[in-house]
Amino acid sequence: MAIRAPYRSLRGISAVAALLAIGAVGCSDVTDAVDSAKDSAKKVARQRSVFSLDVGDCYNPNGKAEGTAYTVEIVPCDEAHEGQVVGEFAIDDEGKEYPGDDGVSTIADTRCPVEAQKYAPDTWALPKGVGLFYYTPTKESWATGDRAVSCTYTAENGTFSGSLDTAKSLKPEQATYLKGSNAVYDALWTNQPEKETVEEDLAGYKAQAKAVAAALDAHVKGLDGIEGTEVGKLRATLTKAAGNWQKAADAADVDAFYIAYDPAFTDIDPNMSVAARKELGLATTVPADEAEVWAG
Repeated sequence: MAIRAPYRSLRGISAVAALLAIGAVGCSDVTDAVDSAKDSAKKVARQRSVFSLDVGDCYNPNGKAEGTAYTVEIVPCDEAHEGQVVGEFAIDDEGKEYPGDDGVSTIADTRCPVEAQKYAPDTWALPKGVGLFYYTPTKESWATGDRAVSCTYTAENGTFSGSLDTAKSLKPEQATYLKGSNAVYDALWTNQPEKETVEEDLAGYKAQAKAVAAALDAHVKGLDGIEGTEVGKLRATLTKAAGNWQKAADAADVDAFYIAYDPAFTDIDPNMSVAARKELGLATTVPADEAEVWAG
């Protein structure tokens, strides 16, 4: 399996070998060597094949460079670790042939965000610096029947502690809010046209606007059943936003699209939802990458 993450061939050292290597040294050195050997032995005992990863597993990759991986160190989630498996799925192998590295990555790019949100719906609550990575089949493992993709949240630098499994602890109103909110931004980014300007692809941008408008309509309906002053204010804002996204979707020309798009985009600024999130008891810090987009 391959991952946008580390690889290093596994090389363990037993406690006996470590002790034989220290020679005639002081007691403190011996103690340090024993402790080091114990740590090494523990790490070896925790090694698991990437083919047997399960959702919920917390782990440390064996290395720091992106490439092919065969094993990872499984650790208790309350210990500091670099990643956690938050979703998994099998690639449809109807065509039988390996889709290619880019093809497999495209599938994972599409499916992993969906699977991850089932496990950790509130992306605002993720530890700082954690990103979505995945283990996927290689051409060689595909030939042996490997079709599994393991989706992980992995720290790009450093470690984090605790499980990211928050779905089970959500209250009904929190889950409803997150389902609707996530769908809105998924519609925005997954339907992003390849062309950089509306002039180059008006039809593509109108299709995106249609998808966002539909997601907003569903989100607003979900919010209808949730009480709260700030939630009510957000509902009103998003209702207006949905109308403008629909106007953009129906635009007869580029100028009409821009007139509707500017307020439509502004009204789904994540900062608009901070007060409602606080009222619902959800995370209130806008992720840096999202804040940057709406900062201009």
